[in-house]
Amino acid sequence: MGGGTASGKTSIVRALAQQQDRVLVLSHDRYYLDVEDPLTHDYDHPDALDTARLVADLAKLRSGQPASLPVYDFRTHRRKAEEERTEPKPLIIVEGILVLHDERLRSLADLTVYVHADADLRLARRLQRDIVDRGRDPGDVLRQYMGSVRPGHQRFVEPSRRHADVVLDGESPVAFSVAGLSAIIRERGGPL
Repeated sequence: MGGGTASGKTSIVRALAQQQDRVLVLSHDRYYLDVEDPLTHDYDHPDALDTARLVADLAKLRSGQPASLPVYDFRTHRRKAEEERTEPKPLIIVEGILVLHDERLRSLADLTVYVHADADLRLARRLQRDIVDRGRDPGDVLRQYMGSVRPGHQRFVEPSRRHADVVLDGESPVAFSVAGLSAIIRERGGPL
């Protein structure tokens, strides 16, 4: 499940996962590489992520094997030393802004989903999330948005929408998106 920053991806995925204990959520955010200068780093470029590791972990989980997943700390901008051992589940959802950009990830997907939301709404949501949940300075969040988030969205994220089998409205109630997506997964023989 791809889509712009703060488009509603995580909210939809969490609500979907709460319906069933048979759902495993893999966030591409786990795979950010360590950062030296977080104020100038471009988190919205494909090179900021260890996607090859995500592809390997996803392939392992899809084959029924457990995987040790990295844990990224957004306050220190580094991966933690400990990893999280994760068992496979019948439904694996991979979510992140750039998951539809990468062909290797798309090739492992049974269904590709893009969550679309207006840029102004995404900015407001991002400010709320980064300030409250991640302890960021509002000015830094805005500078980062204008310097790399918005350009990265235009260059990589929005064009990846064409790879989606389904486009969800990130401005609709989450329950509506979850119901629609659940129905599609069931129609395709998924475990929901």
